[in-house]
Amino acid sequence: MTFSQAISSGFKNYAVFSGRAARPDFWYFYLFTAIVGIGIGVVEGVIGTAGVFGGFGVITLIWSLAIFLPTLGLMVRRLHDADHSGWWFLIAFLPLIGAIVLIVFWATAGTQGDNKYGAPAVAVA
Repeated sequence: MTFSQAISSGFKNYAVFSGRAARPDFWYFYLFTAIVGIGIGVVEGVIGTAGVFGGFGVITLIWSLAIFLPTLGLMVRRLHDADHSGWWFLIAFLPLIGAIVLIVFWATAGTQGDNKYGAPAVAVA
C-alpha cells in the first residue's frame, strides 16, 4: 500500500472497527497524522494561537477531533490483523508499559491466512 492509499483508506474507513489492517496501512497513516500535527503546531506557534486550549491551539483541537475515529478504527483493525482483540487498545492507559505493548502488537506481522477477524488485509507495495 502506498502512502496516499493508506491515507485514503484511513479516512474511507472512518469508523470501521471490524476487519483487518496491514502494517503499511497503519504506519503510513500514523506518519501522515504526525507530520500534519507537527505542521499545525509550527503554524500555531508562528501565528500565536498555540496554548489557547490548555496547551493546544484551535487548529490542533479541530485536527485531533477529525482524526480521532479514523485513528481508533485503524488501531483496532491493526490489532485484529495481529490476531488480538481490539479491546487491547485500553492497555494504553497503563503508563509506559501500555505504549510498549501496543507498539509491539502494531509492529508484529499479521497472521497468515484468515483469522477470527476475517481475511488478511491487502498490502500492495
